[in-house]
Amino acid sequence: MLTAFARAFKTPDLRKKLLFTLGIIVVYRIGTNVPIPGVDYRNVQTCIDNAEANSGLFGLVNMFSGGALLQITIFALGIMPYITAAIILQLLTVVIPRLEALKKEGQAGTAKITQYTRYLTVALAILQGTGLVATARSGALFQGCPVASQIVPDQSIFVTVTMVITMTAGTAVVMWLGELITDRGIGNGMSILMFISIAATFPSALWAIKQGGTLADGWIEFGTVMLVGFVMVGLVVFVEQAQRRIPVQYAKRMVGRRSYGGTSTYIPLKVNQAGVIPVIFAASLLYIPALIVQFSNSTAGWATWIEANLADPAATAHIVLYFFLIVFFAFFYVAISFNPEEVADNMKKYGGFIPGIRAGRPTAEYLSYVLNRITWPGSLYLGLISLVPTMALAGFGANQNFPFGGTSILIIVGVGLETVRQIESQLQQRNYEGFLR
Repeated sequence: MLTAFARAFKTPDLRKKLLFTLGIIVVYRIGTNVPIPGVDYRNVQTCIDNAEANSGLFGLVNMFSGGALLQITIFALGIMPYITAAIILQLLTVVIPRLEALKKEGQAGTAKITQYTRYLTVALAILQGTGLVATARSGALFQGCPVASQIVPDQSIFVTVTMVITMTAGTAVVMWLGELITDRGIGNGMSILMFISIAATFPSALWAIKQGGTLADGWIEFGTVMLVGFVMVGLVVFVEQAQRRIPVQYAKRMVGRRSYGGTSTYIPLKVNQAGVIPVIFAASLLYIPALIVQFSNSTAGWATWIEANLADPAATAHIVLYFFLIVFFAFFYVAISFNPEEVADNMKKYGGFIPGIRAGRPTAEYLSYVLNRITWPGSLYLGLISLVPTMALAGFGANQNFPFGGTSILIIVGVGLETVRQIESQLQQRNYEGFLR
């Protein structure tokens, strides 16, 4: 990977793209530390330093924003509204025929769906920004912090509207920065910004584990966590690269005096076909009951049961439900993102077939059978990886946002592999020597 970056910096046009991407990253990180008007920054820092308050329900969203959410900065919402909007549009594409038709129109249809995603992102940013301001004003953003209710001293309508507008504008700027990286930089801009947001929380999380350790002044716990991290990165890279290649043969066709087709290729089906989406879905769904209890301040039996079983990441009910939700959403997302019948029809249209399998419906049934077989280990792998923070919670006293586990490690490894793959492909285009030297 380092060799690819070194070779890229030696190529003038790639060097410009890499430097442009680094410049956008610097601007993004500066924005994550600029507080919005109407917030008492001293009280915010006091609550952030409070370990109990910093490990509440908003920890996962704070990780995606690079720590900007709990600091209530102009980029507090980060990339989450765009991710949510993109997932919603992808799900609606299966349900709404108009969106499905746009998806099949090629580049023009994709541009239209991207425009819808931008509009939905702004709407979600307004909704999430309003919820964040209301949570901060009520003191529920930092549980256990003595000055949590004094984060927003002035609770007038003007200040509230200003805060919401500022965070919404910040989300629009983040979306624009991501699109700039995609157009003029290296890799997918939104993925790069998500990568930077998660990686920015690693140093503080690792140092907190070291300070909380008791063996050899915390260095043994720190070294153990680093070793576990390297092992997990290797495991994730191995599984993310694993795929089942289904051979496809295309028959020869005579058009005039020329022969077309007769080539062999394959359909790559990844073991983890769903990516990190099932983990995000499962975590979001489990947070909803705890948020309802938090805002209702109810002391009824159902609220007590939710706090004891679903709100606690170390509770047995939370672990079991979290695991089964990840497995369910893995199958659900694969079912809506990969259509075996559509793939089989396209193969039949262009004269392709799987050796030993008849074209048409038998091909679709075979693809569905193989996809179900490889989705099982992929979904179990996602569930086990996502439970690593819970084990760290018990073993090292870390919070549920353990740096080398679950969503964070999956996103970092996935984005890193994809970015390096794009750099290497561009290097091959520019350094192709041909057969004669």
